[in-house]
Order: sequence, then C-alpha cells, then structure tokens
Amino acid sequence: MVKKKGTALQPAEFKNTTLSRLGSADRFFRTTSFKLALAYVVIVGVGFTLALSRVGENVRELIDQQIGQTLEAELKGLNDQYQEGGLNQLVNVVQRRSTAPGASIYLVTAPNGAAVAGNVQELPPGVLDQTAPAAVAISYERPGEPNVRRRALARVFVLPGNFRLLVGYDLEDRDRLGSILGSALMGSLPWLLSIGAFGGFLVARRLLQRVDAMSAKAATLLQADLTGRLPLSGAGDEIDRLAHNLNAMLDRIARLVEGIKQVSDNIAHDLRTPLTRLRNNAEHALFARDGDSAARPAALEQALEKVIEEADGLIRIFNALLLIARAEASSSSSEGFAELDGAALAADVAELYEPSAEERGVTLKVEAPEAEKFRGHRELVSQALANLIDNALKYGEPTLPGELGEVTVAVGGDARFIEIAVGDRGPGIPAADRERVLERFVRLEASRSRPGSGLGLSLAAAVARLHGGTLRVEDNAPGLKVTLRLPREASQ
Repeated sequence: MVKKKGTALQPAEFKNTTLSRLGSADRFFRTTSFKLALAYVVIVGVGFTLALSRVGENVRELIDQQIGQTLEAELKGLNDQYQEGGLNQLVNVVQRRSTAPGASIYLVTAPNGAAVAGNVQELPPGVLDQTAPAAVAISYERPGEPNVRRRALARVFVLPGNFRLLVGYDLEDRDRLGSILGSALMGSLPWLLSIGAFGGFLVARRLLQRVDAMSAKAATLLQADLTGRLPLSGAGDEIDRLAHNLNAMLDRIARLVEGIKQVSDNIAHDLRTPLTRLRNNAEHALFARDGDSAARPAALEQALEKVIEEADGLIRIFNALLLIARAEASSSSSEGFAELDGAALAADVAELYEPSAEERGVTLKVEAPEAEKFRGHRELVSQALANLIDNALKYGEPTLPGELGEVTVAVGGDARFIEIAVGDRGPGIPAADRERVLERFVRLEASRSRPGSGLGLSLAAAVARLHGGTLRVEDNAPGLKVTLRLPREASQ
C-alpha cells in the first residue's frame, strides 16, 4: 500500500501559526468588550442566585404562615371538641385524625407524660413544656419508624387536669420544596453562565471585528491616504456614532490639508507678479540714483512710492491669509464672541466706505429698520462685511451707460438667524462660478485687470463657518447679492 504525502506544517511554520493563534486569543481576552461580557455574565449569575434564594425564602415564609394558620384552626376545632364532649371525645377525635393520611401530627398525654392518643411516638425532653402562643420547630419520631427523626412546627395546649395536647405539621414537604429550588438553582446556573458566556463571546467577537476593521482603515489613513473613511455598520450604535464623528474629523482634516496645498500653490502663482513688480520698482529706484541729478529726487520718490504700494498690497494679502487662518483655527471656539447689533454694525462699516462710494459715483444704502441682535466676533464680522462692500463697490459698476451705481446693505433675518445681504447692480457672477469664487486666490477672468487678491469672499466664508453660518452668492437681477447668514446664538 502506498502512503500519501502529508501536508503537515514544518516546525517553524507550526510555531509561528501557534503563536499567532495564541496571540489572537490573548488579544481577544484582553478586549474591553470581552471584559464587559464577562462582568455581565457574573452579574447575571449573582443576580439569578440572589433572586432564586429570595424566592425560596418567600416560599418558606408563606408555607410557615399557612402552617401557623392551619395549627390555629386545628387547635380551635379540637378545643371545641373538648368543650363539647370532654377528654374522651377529644381523644377519639385525635385518634381518628392520627390515622388519616397527611402531614398533621397529634398527641394527647396524661399528667405523667404518657401518650394517650396520637401519631407521635417520641419527643425530645421539654417539648411539652413549650406552651408559647406561636408554633415552634420540634423533632419527633412516628410509630413504626424508629430512629427516624422528623421535623415539624407544633403548638402545645394545656388541658384541665394537666393533660396536654400537641398539634403540629410535618415539614417534610417544605424541606422537599426547598431542595427542589436548590436543585433548580444548581442545575440552571451552569446553563445560564454557559449561555451568557457564549453570548458574551459572540458579542465581543462582533465588536472586535468592527474595531479591527476601523483599525485597519485607520492604518491606511496613516499612510497619508486621507480619501478613505472608517466603515459604518448601519446599526446607528455608539461605534457608528464614533466612526461618523471620526469621519467628519477626517473630512475637516482633508479639507485643511487640501486648503494648505491650494494656498501654497496659489501663493506661488499669484504672489509672483506683485513680488516681480516690487523688485522692478526697487531696481528702477536703484537706476534712478545714477540719472540726471535734477530729476533724481522725483524719480527716486516715485519709485519708492511704488515699492511701498506693492509692499502694502503684499501685507494686505498676508493679513487676509492670517485672518482666514485665524477664523478656521477658531472654528470650535467662541472666544471673543459678544452680543452685537447687526444693524449698527452694518451702518458703521458702510459709513467707512461712503467716501469711496462717492468717488465712484455709487449710492451706498443701508436698509436696517430695527436692531438685529446676535452673538459674534466683532472684528471678524466687521472685516467680512467690509470685504463684501469693497467687492460690491469695485466690481458692481453698472453695465449700461448712464446708469447709476447702487450698493445696498440689507439687514434682516428670522428668530434663529440674522442675514446681512450686500447687493450691487453690476455684471454679477455666472452660476457655475459662484461656489468657486469662495476659494482662496480665485479671481475670474473679468476681474483680472482690477486690483485685488481673490481673498475677500474666502475670508467672509471662513467667518461664516466660524459662527456656524453660511455665505450665499446669488443673482440680484441684475447684479450680485452676497448674503452673510449667521445664527443669533453662537454655535457650541
């Protein structure tokens, strides 16, 4: 007979596999879910034991109470028999009842302690002297059962002539019921613990699988892959809520990383031109130094003014970037927030731009019929509103010849939000570009020839996000309307 070749693991492979399994089992037993399941099984087992023990005690108390009531009724009936027919009738009744099947015991004794009638053969010394009104526990022997000690609850009644009557109830049934309950406890407790342990194992295993899936996905995120997200089971439990919040955090991190990358690219692209102009103006000032002595001061002054102008422009750009970064970094904090009046704030900012509006021949109006209270950051909201008005004045010139320019700042809202809308009568922005203009350094082709950095709307959008609000870019028919919508109560 030819033996088939086996596929047994080599010693090293077997060792690695065994260690892997042991490590996996050890990791499972160290999980919080397994510990919680184990604690739950122990608590259920202890609770079940205490509950069943309490049930046994209540059953015993109920049986003892019923026995006491039965003994009271027996004594009353026998006492009536004694009163009616004397000792002889009592003895006859006791003798008849003693032979009937049941758990009741009876004994009538003479003054010298000798048994006259009953189904009790022997009692411990002193039992007949216990004439308390409540039943007491005794031990006794029945006729025909020598050396078999039984337990009973009994009462002793003293008759005239020092005769004594003992009426009791055997506790064999009560003890048997207690034994049944004890057996039920001992028999069902292992099953309960086994089922609980098995259920805890399944629950812990399920939780561990979900946690392992989340850990595996998190490991991929550590490799700079921010596109992945933690898996959701759809159960809506606390693990799903945790994964949802972590995914939201990852979304925000991805946006910030993308924003940093975009800002870096935009800075490299859009600051090249002003830096080049700054260098050229400085170079022109250097060349003017060697020119005609009469024209030298004027040429130097003109060149330095251009250098200062370009430097101021660069400073404005970096200030705007810092304000945006500050707003985005403070997106989870309400530090610096105070109670503000939107109407007064709009009027104050518009007043600063009235001279510029007059120079451009544009009418600047503020429509704020009443105070509009809200909580916000005064400096950032003022800067955002200033950017919106400045954009409206620069890009909102009428398209038709002879038409007068108009910029309107309207303040309103509802019970939950305040809205500050800045509208103009200019050419507006195509619908396809209204979301894109909220990004940093984005300037449409129509505005390339005008001064600006493309950061005004980005700052306003960042301020809106800081307050838990939104910035809407809409058609003003004709013109453009940009609405800053902020909650009246600061978001937590």
